[in-house]
Amino acid sequence: MPVKRATLTPAQHLAASDPKLAALIAQARPFAVQPGKLVRPFDALAESIVHQQLSGKAAATIFGRVRALYPRRKWFSPELVIATPDEKLRAAGLSRSKTAAIKDLASKTLDGTVPTHAALDRMSDEEIIARLTTVRGIGRWTVEMMLLFDLGRLDVWPVDDYGVRKGYAKTFRKKDLPKPKELHAIGEKWRPYRSVAAWYFWRALDVPENVSAGRV
Repeated sequence: MPVKRATLTPAQHLAASDPKLAALIAQARPFAVQPGKLVRPFDALAESIVHQQLSGKAAATIFGRVRALYPRRKWFSPELVIATPDEKLRAAGLSRSKTAAIKDLASKTLDGTVPTHAALDRMSDEEIIARLTTVRGIGRWTVEMMLLFDLGRLDVWPVDDYGVRKGYAKTFRKKDLPKPKELHAIGEKWRPYRSVAAWYFWRALDVPENVSAGRV
């Protein structure tokens, strides 16, 4: 009777690739991203737009004010957002460009450009990125964060993210941050768990220098 080989977890798979990464994984907070079963792309992306170029606290305050414009509603309504005068959204704290972006997001949600959650489940990461980056104010990084944190996709590799680049440099004792193109090539060895690798490089910024450098 053949012996069944133990299946490695994503973290174990990554740890087996390099001792420095293994040391980081051993000391860092475990990968804990779970896909959101009730994620609505419109809500998730609207919140991402509000958070752009703001501190977490400031963004949360403004997003709370925007949500308060629509009381007693669990979800955002694209129809109501479009019907809301720009001045009212601006008064809640949104910039002119973010107001235009959220209105465009609402419009593209209604015309089907922004897929439903059910449709997203049937699409590849690159298909989702291509579709959603047609929305004003939504770039590749914003969609990658939704794929990773809201949809729980395991092989997202945000090479433009400063934290991932810095965490990689710290972990592997690199003097300079890797360029996105270089990091893209490096990440090939961590497929199909590049989201998990990104998570641990973010965590590398929270652990002591001697751990992230692989010296225990």
